[in-house]
Amino acid sequence: MGGGHGEGVTHKGLTLHQPKRWHTVTGKGLCAVMWFWVLYRAKQDGPVVLGWRHPWDGHDDHGHGHGH
Repeated sequence: MGGGHGEGVTHKGLTLHQPKRWHTVTGKGLCAVMWFWVLYRAKQDGPVVLGWRHPWDGHDDHGHGHGH
């Protein structure tokens, strides 16, 4: 931890080292998964969150035996 060897950029006494390739690739992959999830949930819950539809209004599912 914090070996202090190798290339890096020092600013006001803090040295920032270049990340390893697997850190970069893993970070980008997890970022893509996060955005896919956010956009999927926005598609599913967007109208409710924006106030265009109430969550108790139903999902237009007819024939499930609700007795309406």
